[in-house]
Amino acid sequence: MTSIGLVKLACKAAQRAYVPYSHYHVGAALLTKSGKVYLGCNIENAAYTPTNCAERTAFFKAISEGEREFEAIAIVGGLNMDFKDFAPPCGVCRQVMQEFCGPDFKIYLGKNNDEIAEYTLSDILPLGFTPENLQNQ
Repeated sequence: MTSIGLVKLACKAAQRAYVPYSHYHVGAALLTKSGKVYLGCNIENAAYTPTNCAERTAFFKAISEGEREFEAIAIVGGLNMDFKDFAPPCGVCRQVMQEFCGPDFKIYLGKNNDEIAEYTLSDILPLGFTPENLQNQ
């Protein structure tokens, strides 16, 4: 799966977002090492705290289906489905990625104009807390 293909799937996922408060649609397409793709969208809640991000939705769907090895994720986000700017993952989503992915895990951020920025997990979370930190206690 190419980065462009993943970004297109993330755009499709964003259409399913439940965002009655912010109107900020986010979509994610998570590629496993086995080649399967899991889609996720953001799901808002009137109480705000129970809101879930698109990235975590995709990860939790994949993990609940037994997946544990991941290759890449594509993310798009924007007000009213206008993906004019990159939408990087929040800190909580970065930490979830850290739990399940290696430092070379690819993160593709997409825009309307087919522009894609590519990062690795170590680029966006250089000092992430890992399971190994707990072994040093």
